[in-house]
Amino acid sequence: MGLDFVGIDPETGKEGSPTVWLDRPNRRIVFQGVKAEEDLEAEIGGRSWAPDHEAGIPGHEAVVWIPTRMIPILRKACDDAERDGLL
Repeated sequence: MGLDFVGIDPETGKEGSPTVWLDRPNRRIVFQGVKAEEDLEAEIGGRSWAPDHEAGIPGHEAVVWIPTRMIPILRKACDDAERDGLL
């Protein structure tokens, strides 16, 4: 796998750190985040958010969150992907 490290939560400790990678060969941005709390997962999974789209979270998907202070890291991952023609 060709993961390129983009950044880690700047306020992280030594473990369990929200992290972002760019996977160029597979054209995707990869996240490590905090597993959503039950109430957040229920809110997201409890309704359809897009027209003609079923409600629920499929078993092969997960809801995670990362802190807003990581926006510059997310922006860098998106900019790098766009610059490299991965869109």
